Amino acid sequence: MKSAVVVFPGSNRDGDIIRAIRAGTGHEPVKVWHADTELPAGTDLVVLPGGFSYGDYLRCGAIAGRANIMDAVRAHAARGGLVLGVCNGFQILVESGLLPGVLMRNSQLKFVCKMQHLRVERADTPFTNRYTTGQVIEVAIAHGEGNYIADEETVHQLEAEGRVAFRYCDADGQIGSRTNPNGSFNDIAGIYSSGFNVLGMMPHPENLIDPLVGGTDGLALFQSLVSGKPLAA
Repeated sequence: MKSAVVVFPGSNRDGDIIRAIRAGTGHEPVKVWHADTELPAGTDLVVLPGGFSYGDYLRCGAIAGRANIMDAVRAHAARGGLVLGVCNGFQILVESGLLPGVLMRNSQLKFVCKMQHLRVERADTPFTNRYTTGQVIEVAIAHGEGNYIADEETVHQLEAEGRVAFRYCDADGQIGSRTNPNGSFNDIAGIYSSGFNVLGMMPHPENLIDPLVGGTDGLALFQSLVSGKPLAA
C-alpha cells in the first residue's frame, strides 16, 4: 500500500498518523504539502490529519478545503482511491465537498479532550474490516467543532445507506445524550462517502495504537487499510 499524508499550515497530527499507518500497514507514508498539485504516483490512500489548518480561520477546514492539493484528492476519491480524514481532516472533507454536512461548535461551546467510547456500525468496509459490527472501542477525542449537522434528507440518506461509520456510545455500546460529547446528530462520530472509499471521523484512532499510551483500539483501523478495497455501494 502506498499512502500520502497531506500537511497543511497548522497540521499537528501528521507525525502520529504516519506512525499509525506504519504500525498498521507496514508501509512508510509520504508527506505531501498543501501547495502541491499532484499526489505521488500510485497512491492508494490519502490521509488528512488533525490539527488547526490555517489557524481555523473562517471555519474549521474552510481554507484547507480549497488548497491546491485538494483537487488531486478529489480526483483520487473519484477514481475509488481511499481517503481518511481525522478530526480537522474530517472538517476539511466536508468543506471540500467530499462528504456531506458540516461540523459546528460543540453543543456546550467548550473544547473537549478525553477518552471516548465508539460503536463500530459496520465491519465490511476498507477502514473497519478488522473490527466486528457493534464492537465498542475506546479512542481519544480533542475538538471544539465536532458537532455533526446535516439536513434531514442527508441524514436519512446516510442512515438508509449504512454510511454512519461510528457512533458515540458508553462502554456497553448504548447511545444517547449523556454519551454524546458534542451534540452531534444521531450520535454520529464518523461517516462514509457513497462509495465507502472516503471516511471522515472526529475521534483520533492514531492515539490508541500502543499499549504504552493506554490501549490499541485504534490500531485495527489502520490494519484494515491493508486490503485497500472499497466496499461495493
